[in-house]
Amino acid sequence: MAEKFPETPKSIDDTLKLLASADYVSDRSLATVLYLSLKMGRPLFLEGEAGVGKTEIAKVLAAALGRKLIRLQCYEGLDVSSAVYEWNYAAQMIEIRLAEAEGVADRARLGEDVFSERFLVKRPLLEALEPDTAGPPVLLIDELDRTDEAFEAFLLEVLSDFQVTIPEIGTVKAEHPPIVIITSNRTREIHDALKRRCLYHWVDYPDAERELSIVKAKVPEAPQKLSREVVAFVQALRGQELFKAPGVAETLDWATALTELDAVALDGAMISDTLGVLLKYQDDIQRMQGSKAKELLDQVRAEMRASG
Repeated sequence: MAEKFPETPKSIDDTLKLLASADYVSDRSLATVLYLSLKMGRPLFLEGEAGVGKTEIAKVLAAALGRKLIRLQCYEGLDVSSAVYEWNYAAQMIEIRLAEAEGVADRARLGEDVFSERFLVKRPLLEALEPDTAGPPVLLIDELDRTDEAFEAFLLEVLSDFQVTIPEIGTVKAEHPPIVIITSNRTREIHDALKRRCLYHWVDYPDAERELSIVKAKVPEAPQKLSREVVAFVQALRGQELFKAPGVAETLDWATALTELDAVALDGAMISDTLGVLLKYQDDIQRMQGSKAKELLDQVRAEMRASG
């Protein structure tokens, strides 16, 4: 008898509602590709600038579906022992010493024992292949572009068949494949072979209307006027020549920080004092401090008045 798990969305509109239920304000194009990824059982590859909400999609999806979230945070030098499995060598050595002390002479049996599952340390990729009563987990492979091509090639094999071979035990294959979300900040290009296994979506900065909806959902305590001005200022700031434009995450942090400071509207001095919340490079902060921040704020307010 087939296992029954919590249902995934039945339509694009259902997907939008599912994301909204967890306070994720999505556009229809993202909801469409996410729906298709769930319907087709294909990994979803998300690219975009840092801070635009790629990682949050996996978190929200797991929470909304009631599934376990398994996160593999990628970094330079990531290998199989950190991503898939490794053996608990310390525990194995203790077992061998105890067996020797007890006079166990059957080396074959001892070898089978120390390389059994109880000494196996499961890492995210192996953990994601295991069955779960709540349904297949959401596997987040975050910032894949930080790894090297060797790991990317190994991951290609895992995603092709959703199985891992452990020489001492055998092949572990997912009975129900996990929901896979892969993110990249595009610090390097990911190989076409892996992209072909996935559905693709570029997560861009939101427009002003959607970003304001995000701020209202995530920082509801922020005064209405402050929220509008924060979003308008950040939207204008992204048009400046900066080393790193602020993402949605920075917009939310800034709105929260200003609210904590009891601000009800922006002013030049307040902007200069809190630019470290919004911008993460000193050159960008220096470029925007003082009169430049005031000038941009005046421009933003003029545009807001003109648009009603």
